[in-house]
Amino acid sequence: MQDFIAVIPARFASTRLPGKPLLDIAGEPMVAHVWRRASASAAGRVVVATDDARIRDAMAPLGAEVVMTRDDHPSGTDRLAEVADTLGLADDAVLVNVQGDEPLLPATLIDQVAVRLMDDPGASIATLAEPIGDVETLFNPNVVKVVRALSGRALYFSRAPIPWDREAFAARPELLETDAWLRHIGLYAYRVSFLDEYRHWTPSPLEQLEQLEQLRALHHGHAIQVALSREPHPAGVDTAEDLARVRQILGQEEGRDDEGER
Repeated sequence: MQDFIAVIPARFASTRLPGKPLLDIAGEPMVAHVWRRASASAAGRVVVATDDARIRDAMAPLGAEVVMTRDDHPSGTDRLAEVADTLGLADDAVLVNVQGDEPLLPATLIDQVAVRLMDDPGASIATLAEPIGDVETLFNPNVVKVVRALSGRALYFSRAPIPWDREAFAARPELLETDAWLRHIGLYAYRVSFLDEYRHWTPSPLEQLEQLEQLRALHHGHAIQVALSREPHPAGVDTAEDLARVRQILGQEEGRDDEGER
């Protein structure tokens, strides 16, 4: 597998959890856990992209590579485009956008999304999805759904429960009888040439309606390859409840490591 670069956008400002990248989890800032996960992947280089010196300084003791970016980017994709420009990367280089609030992300999924993009030369982006198994998740607007073509390329992303079962959804069902619905996982691999185009586009009408930046790529005719994740994708940290859950999980892992050392 050719080298790829894992980039972790880490923005200090957050509406729900201010300073989220630096929130303590098992004795380290959240972004440090994400960096360790990315460093365990096959990436040839792992970069933290931030707009705040506090995040840069927190990562310095770990020896992490940090690129400072502007603080006015509308999305993580735009931030990655600045990183690619700053590093002077070739057009065919592959970057994987690793969300800075996913301290439980399996490194194998980072590798999978990079390989998926490399296997489809006609795609500008690759991402992942997993089956939806319950009605609450399907109808939750915070869970993004995706519909794929036979080739695996995305047809559309939506917060609505697509595809719509005309008969069963007339009255909200209690159970899902098939695995026809897919939850989108927000892990992306991009070609640098695409990022250079993306940052010059204005948000598309569909993107503005759904509040989904990947729809800008579809609007401009770019292909998005979607693979089914090889293993479960743990939820990231969006709320205080999420933070407590992740702290418990990683705190237990640290405790088991300490016992092993003794």
